[in-house]
Amino acid sequence: MLSDYIHRYLDPADSLGELLFGLIMTLTVTLGAGLLSQHSEIAAGELVAAMIGCNIAWGIIDAVLYLIGSVFSRNQRVHFIRRLRAAASEADAIEAIREEFGLEGEPLIREADHAAFHRVILDMMRRASTERAHLRRQDFQAAVAIVLLVSLSAVPGALPFLVLQDSRLALRLANVIQIGLLFLVGFQWARHSGGSPWRIGVTIVGLGIVLVLVSVLLGG
Repeated sequence: MLSDYIHRYLDPADSLGELLFGLIMTLTVTLGAGLLSQHSEIAAGELVAAMIGCNIAWGIIDAVLYLIGSVFSRNQRVHFIRRLRAAASEADAIEAIREEFGLEGEPLIREADHAAFHRVILDMMRRASTERAHLRRQDFQAAVAIVLLVSLSAVPGALPFLVLQDSRLALRLANVIQIGLLFLVGFQWARHSGGSPWRIGVTIVGLGIVLVLVSVLLGG
């Protein structure tokens, strides 16, 4: 199944974030069309093409940025390991680890445990490989999952224009569907991160609409 493929290569934060991004993109198109155009001027075919084409394009762009970020992050860690091994003393190495893996923002971890954690990290880094990182097969599969998520998120909003003759009704229904999906994204977000699903769902809807209005008002 598609969901199994996506969850194999993207964690919930990434997959829900991509869905949120795709829905905001399509809602920008439909809400912008309703705010900036007369209903009689709305061409359903052109609007559907804009929604799907825009999301496919941005899905590809986001996937490429994901690949760049993945290899950058791994090579950044390799660079850190080399810098750690070149430290003048063990105290300097521990201090570098403290800066890189700080736990000050973790209220449940005792201060006495910080040093033990940093010592474990230092021992691991001493044995880690320092070969330059390259893109892996899993990275490309995750990139494909990103393209699919962002692209397919445009389909629900496009369906009303394909089945209804009345473009005014189709536009309203498309906006309702996409706002409902924003709520579901927030609802699922809460299931993975804790908190009230209803409150987070409503928060995501409000945030999504604000971002869409900003995009529309700034010409996006």
